[in-house]
Amino acid sequence: MSSSVYLVIPCYQESGRISRFLGELCDETQKLGGVSIRVVEDGSGDAEARRLRDIVAAQQNRSPHLLPPLMLPENLGKGGAVYAAWREEKNAEWLAFVDADGSCSALEVARLIRIAREDAPRSAFFASRIKMLGKTVERDFCRHLLGRVYASLVSELLDIPVYDSQCGLKLVPRLCFQAVQARLKIHGFAFDVELLVALLDSGCAVHEVPISWHEIPGGKVHLLRDPVRMARDVLKIKAARAQGGSAASLP
Repeated sequence: MSSSVYLVIPCYQESGRISRFLGELCDETQKLGGVSIRVVEDGSGDAEARRLRDIVAAQQNRSPHLLPPLMLPENLGKGGAVYAAWREEKNAEWLAFVDADGSCSALEVARLIRIAREDAPRSAFFASRIKMLGKTVERDFCRHLLGRVYASLVSELLDIPVYDSQCGLKLVPRLCFQAVQARLKIHGFAFDVELLVALLDSGCAVHEVPISWHEIPGGKVHLLRDPVRMARDVLKIKAARAQGGSAASLP
């Protein structure tokens, strides 16, 4: 029996982009078996929530492993939406999330799940946008440049050799997440970095896996405002780490 995976799709005003990707994702994960999918509507407003609910309901007619959406009453941020769903899951061996826009294809999601299933659930797997091993990465140049600067900042300030902490596809063993969840305070775009640090400090290995990536227009990251906020969050993570805010060790 393949290990079970609980896959979350955080959505903030994503009804215009998620339909096609959700269908493709449901088809690919149904072939794998043992995967359940939960769409999380992150307080986008009543009209957007209705549209997203209708999209999910239509797909559920042919995808029994697609669960009813989790409707958050207010916007928590991407990390907050992911954690709200992860914290409710008590049985799956793996917790995962993928961005709603389809920049990371359903085929790549399925491939990362297969890679994780070959390993005992004691290591986390973070997708990484690296042009290697036959993978293609199509990104806006400015976003790519900012991403490289940010990754360098994370590596230098936190002393972590990571190439891409922000790629929107990750799988984490549920027991590893439960060991560190009390430490996770950041719910914005830098939540990936805090999660990475907490997992590593707890003794959980983290593997970066190169994937193909095709950027879809309409992203929510503001190229001028959000990098500053994310840098501030990295400094907060560094300070908390220095003050002994280390995660609990794995059981």
